[in-house]
Amino acid sequence: MSTQALDYRDNTLPSVRLDVLSRADGTLLLKSQYELVDFDPIIARNFFAQVKKQPDKTIYAQRQRLADGTRGDWRRLSFREAGERVESMAQWLLDQGLQPRDVVLLVSGNSIHHALMRLACLSAGICACPISMNYGLAGGNFARLKYVLDLVQPKVIFAEDSALYAQALQAINLNDRIVISADPAATGVTAVALQSIMEHPATAAVQQGLQHADADEHAVYVLTSGSTGMPKAVIQTQRMLSTNLFQAFQTLGSMSGWDDVMLDWLPWSHVSGGFNLLAAAVFGGSLYIDEGKPAPGLFNETLRNLGEISIPYFCNVPAGFTWLVEALEEDAELRKTFYSKLRMVLYGGAGLPQPILDRLQKMASAETGQRIFITSGYGATETASGCMAIYYDTDKVGIGLPMPGLEVKLVPNGDRYEIRLRGDNIMPGYLHNPKATAAAFDEEGFYRTGDAARFHADDDAAQGLYFAGRLSEEFKLGTGTWVYAGQVRARVVEALAPAISDLLLCGLGRNYLAVLGAPSLAGLREIAGEAKAQLPELLQHPKVLDYLQAKLQSYNQAFPGSSTAIRRFSFMREAPSAARHELSDKGTVNQSIAAENRSGEIEALFANTPSGEILQP
Repeated sequence: MSTQALDYRDNTLPSVRLDVLSRADGTLLLKSQYELVDFDPIIARNFFAQVKKQPDKTIYAQRQRLADGTRGDWRRLSFREAGERVESMAQWLLDQGLQPRDVVLLVSGNSIHHALMRLACLSAGICACPISMNYGLAGGNFARLKYVLDLVQPKVIFAEDSALYAQALQAINLNDRIVISADPAATGVTAVALQSIMEHPATAAVQQGLQHADADEHAVYVLTSGSTGMPKAVIQTQRMLSTNLFQAFQTLGSMSGWDDVMLDWLPWSHVSGGFNLLAAAVFGGSLYIDEGKPAPGLFNETLRNLGEISIPYFCNVPAGFTWLVEALEEDAELRKTFYSKLRMVLYGGAGLPQPILDRLQKMASAETGQRIFITSGYGATETASGCMAIYYDTDKVGIGLPMPGLEVKLVPNGDRYEIRLRGDNIMPGYLHNPKATAAAFDEEGFYRTGDAARFHADDDAAQGLYFAGRLSEEFKLGTGTWVYAGQVRARVVEALAPAISDLLLCGLGRNYLAVLGAPSLAGLREIAGEAKAQLPELLQHPKVLDYLQAKLQSYNQAFPGSSTAIRRFSFMREAPSAARHELSDKGTVNQSIAAENRSGEIEALFANTPSGEILQP
């Protein structure tokens, strides 16, 4: 066995070292031959070691919010300043009498203070529960927020933006819960000022407690997407989180920027964003909080930030790459800054369309004389974050191979394999849900992901796996034919790029498949050749309709079967809504909730006499 870290600094990709065990029933067991490095599983101890090692380095940075609502210069926080404030905040939590498994609910977007509170909880041995900021925004009935309150029973609620969450705080039953806010008077409830907590006198109790911290105690409760009902709370321990951090750093760290500079927008209520939050603290990186989003009118903030900060790697969902490529092609200075340190690009949420990838690589070659490494991976809330990755030289889109410290069990399921995982990065279970916990693991202790995969080459496992659908999202047509929905969805999104950012696949109980597409403003403008056209005009633009008709016909020629071909297409009447829970924090469409919300649009797709705005390729 080898403990060699995988190093890309010399642009040489390592060979794959993989153990593959085949059982008589066709089940396969995969495991990396790289042994996971030794590490301290207590995240806060790693953080305070970085405070001592590089006190003056920036750990977190965020643009100041100006009086007119715009964003000004960067406000940077050093490791020393962060260490002092984390100790004060952790001491405050202990002084309130909080014990292990008492919960601090974080109803907040990404911010420096959110990061400090997360680290304070880890330092004090208190459980944090970050939730999507959409749960607390005005305009809803706060049903999911109330559900989470009942589920995790927080002792403290951290709602930094007083005005933003005031309506939610006034709508829920606070009981004896302590509310923390930047401006208590603006909340309309009794609250403690955040500033006073950061200035709370610290004692030796925090550091003494860390010497005896339990790596297997509950550390964070992270909510699942709730795509088929109310979300479950995944129990995450410090050992689980640390294992995943060191798996990834050992495998991709030299390319990642986790010990260098990061710019990231992914929400910290999700495991991918939470990973980057903790990676900066553990590995000594500087995380610049990007308040841009891969959406019309919001991505300009990301472009502004990329124009100022050179980063070793860029991570986004495919929709974000569409916007990025257009901007890079038009702006030479942005292109120069973006590629100056770039070593790796990571995409997630869906497959990256080949034309976007090609344009990205073409510019990389022109700017630097070489291509960049483009990777993706696989993971879930229950696995801490991504635990499989493409860390080897390949031009194939996929989910990769296991990182060190992970065992992958592939159970035959028709012409595919169900993915099951075992390792220290896997959750111990769901909070207050023993039935769901028992169902999540098989008789050997492997976590049942519910996802399917195939090998790129059946006779060469080293070429990696690719995603072949989520079993729970699969459905039958009215003819009885099974539809591998996840796989079809990914193929159609790629086929219709850049016209759509995502889609809702329809056909349950019907005789054919149809699609409601989520339009991409940038992509439609590119297709129409009109840089300033607005969405209503673009949805009916002749060039757009011709493009979609041709792309759908081409797709159907490649995939003509009833379980794959798309017989009708229409754009969504309104963009997917996060407030209605049909859009995830990563920007992907929640299929079941969107289908429930858009039943009228779905019926129109399957009408005997469809309207003229519905394409029939």
